[in-house]
Amino acid sequence: MSPGVPERDDSLDGAFAAGEEEALAEAYRRFAPLIRAMALRRLPDSAAADDAVQEVFIRAWRYRGSYSPARSTLAAWLVGITRNVAAGITTSRIREDVMLEGAAARDARTPLLTPDPESVADKVVLDAELTRLGEPQHSILRMAFHEDLTHQQISDRLQLPLGTVKSHIRRGLVQLRQRLEVSDAPA
Repeated sequence: MSPGVPERDDSLDGAFAAGEEEALAEAYRRFAPLIRAMALRRLPDSAAADDAVQEVFIRAWRYRGSYSPARSTLAAWLVGITRNVAAGITTSRIREDVMLEGAAARDARTPLLTPDPESVADKVVLDAELTRLGEPQHSILRMAFHEDLTHQQISDRLQLPLGTVKSHIRRGLVQLRQRLEVSDAPA
């Protein structure tokens, strides 16, 4: 046999195909270094190669029913799985890189949102006016507009009749409009 090529072991091959757990442990002990070396040649780093080794043995054990010692050695079958796993990891990383590049490009095109001084001032004024409304209108309008609750949800939360909630919202909005129109009037 040439160096680096595992010898054929019919007893190990048969025991693995039969589902003997000791055969899995022995196969790992014997072939993990070979599989890791192959994975290192195909993958960018040792962490990816270690992941590949683990995935190869998981797949081999899961699909051991499709392995036939009459068609190939266990080592050859594991090498085939290694090629598929390495290709899958590479494809996944390429796909992930493309998605990240696309997201970065979208972020670069999207301007950073800087608060408009006028909108900040409007929010401060509105919050102050909501506070001046008093209860329960203050809480009801906050739930409706800041928490985006429906009238029924507000009614349930505050244990108030639905009509009462609607009336408080309507009266509160009227008062807000009157106060804000007065504050926007030219001096």
